[in-house]
Amino acid sequence: MKSHHTAAGALALALLAGCAGPERPVRAMLYDFGPGATQVQPATRMAPLPAIALADIDAGGALDSSAMLYRLGYADANQLRPYAQARWTAAPAQLVRQRLREHLSQRRVVLNTGEGAALLRSGGVAPRVLRLELEEFSHMFESPTQSAGVIRLRATLAENTPSGERLLAQRAVIVQRPAPTADAPGGVRALAAATDAAAEELSQWLQQVP
Repeated sequence: MKSHHTAAGALALALLAGCAGPERPVRAMLYDFGPGATQVQPATRMAPLPAIALADIDAGGALDSSAMLYRLGYADANQLRPYAQARWTAAPAQLVRQRLREHLSQRRVVLNTGEGAALLRSGGVAPRVLRLELEEFSHMFESPTQSAGVIRLRATLAENTPSGERLLAQRAVIVQRPAPTADAPGGVRALAAATDAAAEELSQWLQQVP
């Protein structure tokens, strides 16, 4: 009986100690823009566009991390705040570049900048170079219940020459898309939709630059 009571007492103490101990930290949910195209796109009869070299997207400050950021426009729009339990799988610049490359590849060959420079050195025709700066990528709340995903890019199109790159055109792209819910998952959907719209705008612009 004594050993039984001793064992029961030890078990009770262990349970109490477990309840009194610190809670396990909750792991942040990881998000991206979804799987993208899951089937081969049907062939188009339209002639393919000239190849282009896509540089890595520049992003500094708070955007150079995997934090998912939001702004409270109705309180203090100048303050970027990170969601505590939600993060991107990679820095936003990488996710945006991946989505843009997928979009542009539907009509043209998309190379990395190093590959384009190699073509020029080998005597081939070097593709134009598209450089992008990601200036804003956040979930903006106009009110506690109304919000949108906001992306702002500065695009620069240059031409490779033996003496270096020559500026051809530059454009600012600003897109907002409403969030279906006022939380991190809603912000993800809104930013994914805004990125797709920005990619389409850039694609149309590239076709118009002579």
